[in-house]
Amino acid sequence: MKLTRRDALAALSAAGVAVGGAVVADRVADSETLGDDLLGIATDDESTLDGSARQTLVAVAEVVYPSELDGIEGFVETYTEGRLLADESRRRSVATTLSELDEVSREWESTAFANLDTDTRDELLRELAVDTADPGPEGLLPGRVRYYVVNDLLYALYASPTGGGLAGTPNPIGHPGGYRTQLSPEYQRASPAETRDPTAGRDSDGTANNDRTTDADGGEAGG
Repeated sequence: MKLTRRDALAALSAAGVAVGGAVVADRVADSETLGDDLLGIATDDESTLDGSARQTLVAVAEVVYPSELDGIEGFVETYTEGRLLADESRRRSVATTLSELDEVSREWESTAFANLDTDTRDELLRELAVDTADPGPEGLLPGRVRYYVVNDLLYALYASPTGGGLAGTPNPIGHPGGYRTQLSPEYQRASPAETRDPTAGRDSDGTANNDRTTDADGGEAGG
């Protein structure tokens, strides 16, 4: 299952970003499928985040997003670029949080977070207690990672048509039929069982497995 340009634009729209605006339109190329050619945003001089921060962000997404998804890098970079373009304060907070997460990885694992394999990234986030932290824009690193990174990534995914389909909401709120879909009895039955769980991704003995999943609505969705 592949995340597309339509998914990124839908997620930005759901987050209240005016995707029709000239600035965002200039940054999101007219392409059906996300890829390296999509992003005139992918240089440090032009992007809202530097290369290291973008790599760390995508590396977290590869942990918390379902493993069957393709196109994660382009989706995450495009959504994040649009999300941060008009919010300098948030951009600084996201950049600082990602930098601190990377510093923890270098201290604990002697390498950048993005260089770790996916299972080790998952273990590091759990050891840092990101999965149980109360999300918030200030305070200790685990809560800020949950607020600015994990929750916002999950919000973007499940606000998109592709991600919404995984959770039983192919028409998220903010898109045609979305409000009706989420009020429907079918959605109300499907949603709790199919959205992500912060305790998933571990076997009963607490060891990591390959089905790494995270709560889609654990606290705020990133402000």
